[in-house]
Amino acid sequence: MENRSRETLGSRLGFILLSAGCAIGLGNVWRFPWLVGQNGGAVFVLIYLVFLLLLGIPVMTMEFAMGRASRRSPLHMHRALAPGRPGWAWHGPVCFAANYLLMMFYTTVCGWMVLYFAKFATGQLSGLAPAEVGAAFGAMLGDPVLLCTAMALVVVAGFFILSMGLRAGLERVTKAMMLLLLAMMVVLAVNSCFLEGGAEGVAFYLKPDLGRFLHAEGGPGRVCVNAMNQAFFTLSLGIGSMAIFGSYIGKERSLPGESLHVTLLDTFVAIVAGLIIFPACFAYNGGETGAGPGLIFVTLPNVFNAMPGGRLWGTLFFAFMTFAAFSTVLAVCENILAMTMDRTGWPRQRACAACSGLLFLLSLPCALGFNALSGVHPLGPGTGFLDLEDFLVSNLALPGGALVFALFCTHRFGWGWDAFVAEANEGRGLKIPVSGAAGRLLRAYLGWVLPLVIGVVLVVGLVDKYREIRGHVEAEREAAAAEAPAAPAE
Repeated sequence: MENRSRETLGSRLGFILLSAGCAIGLGNVWRFPWLVGQNGGAVFVLIYLVFLLLLGIPVMTMEFAMGRASRRSPLHMHRALAPGRPGWAWHGPVCFAANYLLMMFYTTVCGWMVLYFAKFATGQLSGLAPAEVGAAFGAMLGDPVLLCTAMALVVVAGFFILSMGLRAGLERVTKAMMLLLLAMMVVLAVNSCFLEGGAEGVAFYLKPDLGRFLHAEGGPGRVCVNAMNQAFFTLSLGIGSMAIFGSYIGKERSLPGESLHVTLLDTFVAIVAGLIIFPACFAYNGGETGAGPGLIFVTLPNVFNAMPGGRLWGTLFFAFMTFAAFSTVLAVCENILAMTMDRTGWPRQRACAACSGLLFLLSLPCALGFNALSGVHPLGPGTGFLDLEDFLVSNLALPGGALVFALFCTHRFGWGWDAFVAEANEGRGLKIPVSGAAGRLLRAYLGWVLPLVIGVVLVVGLVDKYREIRGHVEAEREAAAAEAPAAPAE
């Protein structure tokens, strides 16, 4: 359905902060610093930045260009840009479903952040022994009412803000949250770096270490694959989450430069997150960090409990984490909302009411997967609904969608190279070279090499997931065999 009038963002800063807010998420905090520390420090960061330049910025530019040229949500932008080629239209509904899938588990995890912010602010975790902190996290996961309530709070708050309008709601709130997030990060990083023993954590994190690079698990090749995967997934490319913001901006600025600014801001947050975590863990936890939920909800609360003023620093940290997660919730829910309005023609407030109710219902399996539905293992032993939904988004929808965007923008059977470059280069700022040797080389890279590399990311991710699931199954079989009673002697 045609948009009756397309809303627009009020400022360039709003566009950059909204796009960065979508990209900045939990992976910047609970995965990137751990990868850096385990894979050679600054050596890994350098490789990661190269892959951001080669993978992330080009695909982001494509998403922005498709959104700005079509003035549509991802649901209809393929059809608007290539009306004579209906074979691409299937990807719109896939983007719609993938955005819902992402929010089906992200709203639950964002609810965890809200709960831990409240726990630190009210002193509920102060003075607990390490084992008690771990037990508190387990108790939270085991409470279905608490988790569903927190998830519902996130969903309702998100769509309430979106119902206020693009500028008055989403842009205004996200700008304030992102500026506060950046300020809190700087304060937390400065505090961590000046802790006694914190300098060792900084050195471990960022000092180039060829030994760790060469002897990392899987070798240097695996380190490069890890850097490539992180560079690709950190920007949430492939499901139209960036394209929607391209549809809300004018043509005053060229898009490669805007993509570079968003990527630099995302990278800044990821690197500074490590400057918060590693010095603190070296000062109070013997350098042990880990990754994932265990790092955020067990290791770091114990670190905060051990440091002077830990309740304050823990509260500030989980406020930062809440803002990081909620900025992604707002951005992706705006994408869901825009696709719903494009499809139905409903006004924003009515679409918000419908989308919030549907998202709440769809998010229940994840929230209940740690308690009432903990006996359901969709991907094998030890997995839950969060693992299934994360797999569908991270291993299929993101790389698969990015491959579609790359092919659509660079080949004649899609939107085409000339149309893509004309849109991306319109406005002031950094341009894609279109002539000479540089232009020919870049066209060959974006048209052939980039899709091949994205295909490699897709295949490697699926192979890794298969090996992980097979490992869980084999471990369970071995455990069951060990517990089975021995056969009686003849």
